[in-house]
Amino acid sequence: MVIVMGQEATGDDIASIVAVVQAAGVEAFVSRGVRRTIVGLVGDVTQLDEASLRGMPGVREVMRVSTPYKLVSRENHPERSTVHVGGVPIGPGTVTLIAGPCAVETPQQTLEAARMAMAAGATLLRGGAFKPRTSPYAFQGLGEQGLRILAEVREETGLPIVTEVVDAQDVALVASYADMLQVGTRNAQNFALLQAVGAAGRPVMLKRGMSSTIEEWLMAAEYIAQRGNLDIVLCERGIRTFETATRNTLDVSAVPVAQRLSHLPVIVDPSHSGGQRDLVLPLTRAAIAVGADGVIIDVHPHPEQAIVDGPQALVDTDLGELAQVMRDFPPLLGKTAAAALTV
Repeated sequence: MVIVMGQEATGDDIASIVAVVQAAGVEAFVSRGVRRTIVGLVGDVTQLDEASLRGMPGVREVMRVSTPYKLVSRENHPERSTVHVGGVPIGPGTVTLIAGPCAVETPQQTLEAARMAMAAGATLLRGGAFKPRTSPYAFQGLGEQGLRILAEVREETGLPIVTEVVDAQDVALVASYADMLQVGTRNAQNFALLQAVGAAGRPVMLKRGMSSTIEEWLMAAEYIAQRGNLDIVLCERGIRTFETATRNTLDVSAVPVAQRLSHLPVIVDPSHSGGQRDLVLPLTRAAIAVGADGVIIDVHPHPEQAIVDGPQALVDTDLGELAQVMRDFPPLLGKTAAAALTV
């Protein structure tokens, strides 16, 4: 059982809940987030009166769920959620295009890539300032300098920023610049990082671990949610299999499965799954057709000069086709291409 406290809940309200629960012989685990506090209950919860708990001061919701990922489960949240990032919706009624350079290299390269992304219909800008790499000798990103470049490009274009954080100690720094924090595949089970981003007060994009089952992916999301943050977007980015013809194997079946099990939005990364420019657009079509709530795509003005992942980045000549995909495919599923919301 999980008790969700409202924003107005005081410390005394939470202490009262814990006292009642412990008096019934049930353990209570309190997770305080920026916008809500979660009280997780472990033990024989049949001893508790749910109606009485719901009536206690500060309680917003009492949830009884059987799945191990209680907060992100659809079992007790049947309606699918929409997450807003800088006014841009990601959810069941829309298909959101997130695009930009895999890595921030220079101010000019990032601005050019952002303009390419906008030309294709993107409403969110991706860009890596911190880059976890397989080799310790490979380019690791520009760090805070890259974050400053992204902030300058946001000022120029109006595109909210999605960027990766790779270390728990950097979460506050990245959150001070970013509109959405990304947790990459290599950190999908870095539980300290998941807890830190959950407490950061920013929407989070959680990529599936390259060897994670769907349940492990959802359990990773639960670590974020348990810190009071339910503004989570799941990203299927391909899994590691025996196949070598593509960089990873895009598991399109994971999209409807995750949407059936969880209320969280699910998007797809066709760039990192295919790993080749000529595969990105076909995989984008497949992602939208299977019901993805968005796609995240690499673009680069000069991919032959890219420090990271040039072979998978779309170029100017691809943008018209990508824009057409974003215009034509979502209506076939009763959706629209996401646009920035006016506030």
